[in-house]
Parts: sequence; C-alpha cells; structure tokens
Amino acid sequence: MASDLREPIRFLQLENARLTEENSDLREEVETLRQVLDAMIVLQDISTSISSKTNILGLLDRILESSLKAISASAGSLILIDEDTNDLVFTVVHGSARETLVNYRLPRGTGIAGWVAQHVEPVVIPNARLDPRFSWTVDNLFHFETRTMMCVPIATSNRVIGVLTALNKNNNKEFTPIDLALFAVVAQLAATAMERAEHVTAKVQ
Repeated sequence: MASDLREPIRFLQLENARLTEENSDLREEVETLRQVLDAMIVLQDISTSISSKTNILGLLDRILESSLKAISASAGSLILIDEDTNDLVFTVVHGSARETLVNYRLPRGTGIAGWVAQHVEPVVIPNARLDPRFSWTVDNLFHFETRTMMCVPIATSNRVIGVLTALNKNNNKEFTPIDLALFAVVAQLAATAMERAEHVTAKVQ
C-alpha cells in the first residue's frame, strides 16, 4: 500500500514546489510593476517641470537614476550623439565607472549602443560578451564587466539623440519585457525633456 502512495505523494510534493515558486515569481512581478509605476509617475513629474533655470544634465541624471532603480540594474548610462563629430558621448553615468566614464567618446557605430543608435531599435541581451556587436573597449579601459545589457534609442520623430543603457541586472537575473517597456518610456521622456529644454532655451535667447 505504501508503495502505491509513493508516486502520488511525490507528484503532490513537486506540484506544491512548483506552485510555491510561481507564487514567488508573481509576487516579484507585482513588486516590479509597483516600482515601475512609481518611477513613471516621478519621471513624468520631472519631465514637465522644465524651465529656463532647469539643469538639464541634473534632470537627466535623476531620470536615469530612477529608471535603473526601478528595474534593479546596477549600472547604466545616457549616451548622446555629438552632432558635430557623430561620436557617442557618455553624458550621464551610474555605476562603478560613474566618475571616470563621463565625457568618454566612441565612434557612433561602436558596440551594441552604437548599433542601437544606427538602427534605432531596442535590444535586450542576456550575455553581452557573447554578442558579436559587443565592444570590449569600455570594459577594458574602465575595468568593468558587462554581463546583461539593455539598450534603447533616445529619438524624436526626426532625429536620433542618443542611447539609454542599463547593465547587469541585480542577482544575476536577465532583463524582462517589463524592464524594456519602462526603459522605452524613459527614453521617450528623456527625448521630450531635451527637446523641451532646447525650446525653452531658444525662447529665452
């Protein structure tokens, strides 16, 4: 009789473990969505508060910081395109290379960020170093280790302004479609903020 019950008990144990794991995943997704919603409200408030006195770099720094926190990324950057040279310029940086990477330049087509700038398409990459588009330049020069990576173009209807990147999601996890959706909104807010700042500056002049 005991042997007859062994398989059903084993099945119930496995099913219980599976449901417990699913519940944990669901709780994590709900918490992520809550953080995303909070971040989007903050970002919207930030983007609508631009005036002639606004420090646009400080504003972009806050936008990037809020979004990276919401998606649990340990590092990231806002890279702008220099319209005179076409270089990619690390304008706002968060993470271990924050102090040294700002203002560093790469040719526009370099690396995954360069590809995103050229093709105006977002990418989510679970292992960046295995991607043929990956450039080792920044990692080698600034003693950084890129693992997971997400890049979204910052663009308006008539031009590409730059690229938003998120690196190394915490706990060795991969970036999710929810993360990408938030980052796409953040990139649009960043583009809107920069356009609005340019418009305000032009009116003041």
